[in-house]
Amino acid sequence: MTPVSLYPDEPRLRRGRFWVMTIAAALTVSATISLGRWQLSRAAQKEALQASIDAEKLKPPLTQAEFLALGKASDAMHRAVRLRGLWLTPQTVYLDNRQMHGTPGFYVLTPFALEGTEQTVMVQRGWIQRNFVDRTKLGAVETPAGIVEVTGLIEPPPSHLLELGSAAPAPVPAASAPAAAASAPASTAAAAPVAEGYSPIRQNLDLEAFRAETRLPLRTDVSLQQGGPASEGLQRDWPAPALGLERHYGYAFQWFGLSALVVILYVWFQFITPIRRSRRRARDDRF
Repeated sequence: MTPVSLYPDEPRLRRGRFWVMTIAAALTVSATISLGRWQLSRAAQKEALQASIDAEKLKPPLTQAEFLALGKASDAMHRAVRLRGLWLTPQTVYLDNRQMHGTPGFYVLTPFALEGTEQTVMVQRGWIQRNFVDRTKLGAVETPAGIVEVTGLIEPPPSHLLELGSAAPAPVPAASAPAAAASAPASTAAAAPVAEGYSPIRQNLDLEAFRAETRLPLRTDVSLQQGGPASEGLQRDWPAPALGLERHYGYAFQWFGLSALVVILYVWFQFITPIRRSRRRARDDRF
């Protein structure tokens, strides 16, 4: 005798659930695969950006005249340039909490007054280790006097670290020597003393605020990053720009993994589980 189902609409409900789950799984797989491919495309874009940066570094250095003639700094970003001028040593800044090879220390930045111009460029000169007993005791940095030639890469302004609150720069009196240096030739600016209360150790450096603070004719769209072996008490193993390639590949792996998981669960619950259930029922009916 054939058993009568207590739920005559059960087959139709089963089919409805099947198609609902199929559509949901298809949409989920489609979305996760699209997101994974998007992450791969972002990684490819950043790889192309890294290749472009590497290509710029291999070009011959720009001369000072070519640098001064640049319309936009972005036209030659990451390219080498050779400049002549004077170090403005009194306005040297030490950016705190910067690491090199895992050791905390300071990035040393000094304004560089370009010879024969009214322009000054902030130069990221290198790194010195921090004194772990007295944070304010800075290591010796040799700064050549007189007209010197500096070669480095054209880079964006110094990167910022997260800081709690905002420290206002030390005020500079209107009659201070740096104010006069802004209107004086570059050759005289190097001898300008800093105002009382000037703090060389800082968490971050905003070039616009530093220009207003020191009254120097400072370019705020770019900085210069010196490279090469250690010298003048400074190390220059600058970390590579963090483009986040590993993060994009990691996200892509997660999205593709989620897509594979949805497919596995769909096959298991929509096909394997019903087959096993029907076989179990058939075995139970025989006994």
